[in-house]
Formats: sequence, C-alpha cells, structure tokens
Amino acid sequence: MNASPRFFDTAGQGAAGTGAASNRHAGEPIGVAIIGTGFAGLGMAIRLRQRGQTDFAVFEKAGSVGGTWRDNHYPGCACDVQSHVYSFSFAPNPLWTRMFAPQPEIRAYLNRCVEQFRLAPWLNFDHELTRAHWDETAQCWRLAFANGKRLAARVLISGMGGLSRPALPAIPGVERFAGKAFHSQQWDHGYALEGKRVAVIGTGASAIQFVPQIAPKVAKLALFQRTPPWIMPKPDRPLSRFEQWMFRALPFTQKIARTGLYWMLESRVLGFAVHPALMKNVQKLALRHIRQQVGDPALRAAVTPDYTIGCKRVLISNDYYPALTRANVNVVTDAIERIDATGVITADGRHHEVDCLIYGTGFQVADPFPPGAVIGRDGVDIVQTWRDGAHAYLGTTLPGYPNFFMIVGPNTGLGHNSMVFMIESQVEYILGALDAMKQERADAIEVRPQVEARYNARIQDQLGRAIWSVGGCKSWYLDPRNGKNTTLWPGFTWRFRQATAHFSIADYQVFRAPYREDAEAPFIVTTQTTEAA
Repeated sequence: MNASPRFFDTAGQGAAGTGAASNRHAGEPIGVAIIGTGFAGLGMAIRLRQRGQTDFAVFEKAGSVGGTWRDNHYPGCACDVQSHVYSFSFAPNPLWTRMFAPQPEIRAYLNRCVEQFRLAPWLNFDHELTRAHWDETAQCWRLAFANGKRLAARVLISGMGGLSRPALPAIPGVERFAGKAFHSQQWDHGYALEGKRVAVIGTGASAIQFVPQIAPKVAKLALFQRTPPWIMPKPDRPLSRFEQWMFRALPFTQKIARTGLYWMLESRVLGFAVHPALMKNVQKLALRHIRQQVGDPALRAAVTPDYTIGCKRVLISNDYYPALTRANVNVVTDAIERIDATGVITADGRHHEVDCLIYGTGFQVADPFPPGAVIGRDGVDIVQTWRDGAHAYLGTTLPGYPNFFMIVGPNTGLGHNSMVFMIESQVEYILGALDAMKQERADAIEVRPQVEARYNARIQDQLGRAIWSVGGCKSWYLDPRNGKNTTLWPGFTWRFRQATAHFSIADYQVFRAPYREDAEAPFIVTTQTTEAA
C-alpha cells in the first residue's frame, strides 16, 4: 500500500470525474467523495481545484447541478437573503437582476460556477447515494449508489444539506384522495391550476412565496393554516443596468455592497440570540405590516401570531397578505381531521371540496439522513447515533465516523444571515483537516468524543437563552423528540468563522492502519486538545 494517503495526490491521473470515476483500477479508493452539487458540494469542489487537487469526485442524485435550487422550482421561488451575500466570496455575480434573486438566476449562477472553475470532469450525475459504510480494515468509506455503482473513498464529505427531504403530514385518509397532490418541492408544472379548487396545507416559507402566484389563477384557494408566521416587508427591487455595469466594471463596488449587507444582516443576531427583548421592536414593525395590508378584522386576527417574533423563522413578503384578501381565497384555521377522496374535512365537520392538494409543509430537518444511508464505526447507523437529536463538532465531524465531514451539518443553520458564509467557513475547516492528515501521514482522523460533547454542551447552553427557546412556540428548528435546537448556530456568524479558521489536530484521534509500510503498528495521537470556543 502506498505510504502516502491517496486523497493528497495532485497528479492529473487522480481525476475522478464522470469518466475517470468509473475507469479507476478495481477497488482503488477515490481520495475525496463529495455528495451533492448545491452550494456546499460545489463550494468544496471548487476550493479543492483551486488548490490543485484532482483526486476527488462529486456525486449527484439528479441529472444536473443546483441542489435545493434545482429541486425547488415552484412559482415565486426566490432567496430570502440579498443576492450579493448569497453567492461565493470567490465568485461574485455582478449580473443579479434583483436584490433578492429568483430561483432560476441562482440555479444559473451555480451552473456558471461549474463552467468558470471547469468542474465538469469531476461531476457524476445520476448517482444517488444509497449507503455509505466505514470499512475499518481498509480505512475507507464503501459507497453504494442507486444505479448499481460501487466504489471506495478515503474521505466522505456530505453536501446534501438539511432542506432536501420533503416532510409530508400524516393526515388520516390522505391515501384516499382522488385528485392531484404534490409537495412544493415536487411542483407539477404540467398540471394546470386555472379554474381548479386548490387546498394549500402549511404556511411556511415556500407557501408564502407560491400562494400569491397561484391565487389569481385558481377558482378557489383554501389555505389551511396551523400557526401563522410572522412576516416582514421584503426590501426587494430590480437592480438597474447601471448598477450591473458598475459591479462588473468596478468589482470593488460590489465587494463594498456585499460587506455592508453582511454587517447589516449580522446585526440582527442581537435580537435573536444576545438580547431577545429587542425583538419586541421588530414585532411592532411586523404588526404594522399586517395592519397596512389586511383590512378585514377577522382575517387580521387569523394571521396575527400569538408568539414572539423570531421564535419561528421570520419570513419576508410584500404580496402574501394581499393574496389572502382576495375573494377566492379562504384562510382556514380549524384543524384538519382527515382527507377523503374529494377534499379535506376539518375539526368543525366542514368538508372542503378540492381538486388539488399542495403541501407547503417543509422538510425533514431533524432527520437529514434516511436510515441505512451512513454507517460508521462498528456498523452504527448515524440515525441511531442521533436518536436523541443531531449533533456534531462545529457542525462538521462526529465521533464514530472517521474521515466523514458534513457541510451544513447540525447547528450551522441561520435565521439572520447568508448560509453561504457558513458553508465557506466549513469548507476551509475541512481543507485544514486534509492538510493536517497529510502532515500526520494519517489514514483516518476522528473527533474525540469529549471534545464534541463539551462543544455541543456550550452550544445548547447558548441556545437555551435565545429567542428560539424563550419565544413561546414550537418550530422546525427544534427536534420534535426532545425540543432540542439541533438546527441553528446561536450567535454571530463571524464567531463561527473564527472557530473554524484553524483546524486543530489535537481535537482528533489520528489513526494509521496496521498495513502501512511505514508503520509498525496502529497508533493514536494523544496530544492535548484545544477545543473551539
């Protein structure tokens, strides 16, 4: 066996792209396997290429790149973070057409990144990962894909994200419905909504965007609302041709705009996590937004939340409330009791006849991996490891799962700023891990259990004082099994960047396999830990 871990090879023969991945010698591991082609997976691949590394491959379940911005294509789909900060720092886009980019533009941006950084040879489409298990003897990950392909990788990096698996409500009788039904992520553009009676179940971020788009088309729209969201005005506007020219001709102007937006957004964490009492002033603005856009007292009462703003995800929209005031739209607040072949029956006994059911019910955030997908040391499923809630060190590594890294892992989500900033922070941390492995001539590294446990104890302590815990509501931020917030980062994003800026090998166990030519026996580095703050 080569004494140098293969994932540090930089020669051209190490390339593992669409052709090369299937042409490797039988059983020869890929250096780095990246799962997913959203911002996380592409960001990781781009940074590897920028460093001259070629021994990696990116695997995508679909036939094109884009991640959530490929999968979510419902009417009105757009980002709720300003365009200039919702892009890679190393690949600014001067041609955004709006302050808040619509889905087609974001997907096009990711495709341009593939072209700009010449990633095509490393991309493997139609490769849905069905199982990854750690092979202790060979010190590598064994990967199995839905298309029948099998291969090995020294390092496995998940860029699948938490908003990739739709959540469908367990409503009695749903299987009996004879009409059309789909989740917002699986929007059927071939189904004509014109003249149809439509039921929208859920009032999350997706519904806030697509309801105003379909309300003018349908004959009737029944919006089944369990808990109303807080909604703020959306400061959106078109970007002028002059602004686009300026950003293209004078790149520093876009950098200034990006920096200003970042710090403006960053200031919002003061109310979320530092001084929750500040959210009362924000709530007054949201209440004024309701008063200005909803004149009917009964409807106004129905859409006004009874919990502190920020406890759930704060949404932004200028056209959602006006859509609810249309004569053909009815906001239903009675609980859904069951569904039958022709419609929805609510707790008051009323039968709402509909032709189409659209679920705006979000995603399985608490369980980002299905059972059997990731199997670590000693055959332990990650689902079992996370039976009491997801957790990880810096949202990136997990005891019992050597050489496994997550981007957008537990407690890296945000309610106030751009996730791309967090993604880039994790990417750089993983690059630091790969450098440390090369320096240590290590086959595998694994975060120490006590390091990860102490880190998460601090994170949960901070979250316990934040608005998401004290605001008086339940949300998808919280694990339904125990109420633990396994989703959000509890503070300033620059603190996360600070914590991930330096990879400390002392926080990890370092393994060399017994078969190594330069090692007499396996060993574990036992240096002092230096945990992230």
